[in-house]
Amino acid sequence: MAWSHPGLLVLIACAVFAWYFTIIAAGDMPAGPGTMGIGLAGFLAGWTLMMTAMMLPALAPLLSAYLRSIRTVQNAWVRAARSSALLIGYLLTWMLFGLFAYGAAELFGILAAEVPDTAPWIGAGLLVSAGIYQLTPLKNFCLRHCRSPLAFLLHVSRYKGPLRDVRVGLYHGTYCVGCCWGMMIVLILVGTMNLAWMAVIAAAILLEKTWSRGTAFSKITGIALIVFALLVPANPALLPGLYPAPGMSQNMEPDISPDMPGM
Repeated sequence: MAWSHPGLLVLIACAVFAWYFTIIAAGDMPAGPGTMGIGLAGFLAGWTLMMTAMMLPALAPLLSAYLRSIRTVQNAWVRAARSSALLIGYLLTWMLFGLFAYGAAELFGILAAEVPDTAPWIGAGLLVSAGIYQLTPLKNFCLRHCRSPLAFLLHVSRYKGPLRDVRVGLYHGTYCVGCCWGMMIVLILVGTMNLAWMAVIAAAILLEKTWSRGTAFSKITGIALIVFALLVPANPALLPGLYPAPGMSQNMEPDISPDMPGM
């Protein structure tokens, strides 16, 4: 893979800028349960920014193969437009998944507030489910697609029409969601604005998609998630997405009692 290709350099630059703005956005917003008072539109914007930061580096091998497949297009601007359309389709898939993520975050916030004793057990169960999924044939099937640009290109070569590159991005994004949805559940459980976990999950996804031993690594990740789940019931603070910080409400504003001094 030629990392010096201008298209790949732009891809990495987009990811770097997305990380920069994500870090700025998360700086004053500690990880916590629920959507932290953010509405659907704001959540989707932030989610798409995070997916740009986390997922675009893992897209590099496929984009490299795609750029080679359209190298016969002489006009550089046309090639750039087609590559951009692919990225738009890909990120649109993750934006649509963000609707599910928003609903899950809202539900986790309710659980943290209403059943705080039960919430850690629910979180542990979800972690186990995400870990088990890493070991399943369906996970392997989706991961194999992400790791096999040639098979991908053979399938999308028959796409026609002005939106063909957007369709290419949507097609690959669907497999990518199928591959990584479990890791995104983990992200919501640990708090969607948890930068440390974002970096860990992004690195794990990059390795399983690009490393020569990525398939084996994905299974190790699954086992690690199951082991991590065993620690949660006794340590509920390990999952900030289901554990509100003391004195904080779901929208991350301090709780103020009317009988406090000065009231």
